[in-house]
Amino acid sequence: MSTPHVSFEFFPPRNLDQSFRLWETAKALAPLGPDFVSVTYGAGGTTRQLTHEAVSALTTHCGLNVAAHLTCVDATRDETMKIVADYAAVGVHEIVALRGDAPQGHDKFTAHPDGFASSVELIEAIAARGDFTIRVGAYPEPHPESPDTAADVAWLKRKVDAGATSAMTQFFFAPDTYFRFRDACAAAGIDAPIIPGILPIQGWAGTRRFAERCGTSVPQWADDAFARAGKEGEAALAHELCVDLCEKLIAGGVDRLHFYTLNKPELTAAVCGALGIVAQPELVKVA
Repeated sequence: MSTPHVSFEFFPPRNLDQSFRLWETAKALAPLGPDFVSVTYGAGGTTRQLTHEAVSALTTHCGLNVAAHLTCVDATRDETMKIVADYAAVGVHEIVALRGDAPQGHDKFTAHPDGFASSVELIEAIAARGDFTIRVGAYPEPHPESPDTAADVAWLKRKVDAGATSAMTQFFFAPDTYFRFRDACAAAGIDAPIIPGILPIQGWAGTRRFAERCGTSVPQWADDAFARAGKEGEAALAHELCVDLCEKLIAGGVDRLHFYTLNKPELTAAVCGALGIVAQPELVKVA
């Protein structure tokens, strides 16, 4: 089995304890040599400043290649492009360009009157600068606002045509979910890499609720397996299932994996180790 390239997603800290947790997560996973790490926004862009601070710190002090999430939510075009310029100024040259979710208290996304109306418009504006690698999201199962997968594939094609160079998928539980989507994207003429998004299960109850919010289907076998495992066996089962999913993806031709770490590095690191990804301590830079 070939060893895949990996990348990791973090979220920005909201308090001092979370700052230490992010720092420890970055130090734990940096030796695995990720192609990049991404840093999210909160719902509705609520952590915009925190995201910028985390991105700057990870770039400057950890030497990681950071892809900053950027959304269209609640900002003018000028404000959004000022953020892009600020990222360039601190040495960040990768962005995960997203439309973003509706702010709290709103049922659906509504564009700012002077802002970008969609992720495609945002991608086009960033691409016009010519100095950023642009990554985007993809949905192997229909986005909650999408009628079907065909519509999601068509929208992804528009994002790639606008300047996106790769996509990370929403997480999923069955490898065939990814393979069907990958094949549909290839048939639509999408030649950018479609990187599977992997969510190591930190707790089944919470993961299940998250899946329901994201539109990720939950297979009955997973419910049954975690019910049998109980609390005592949950961690071992989570590790086994994640390794199995990754191995099946790799056997099907996948050479890159994107892990949603939830700022909890232990399970992600253990899965990477099982896949043959060897830590290289010399890659850790703390300035």
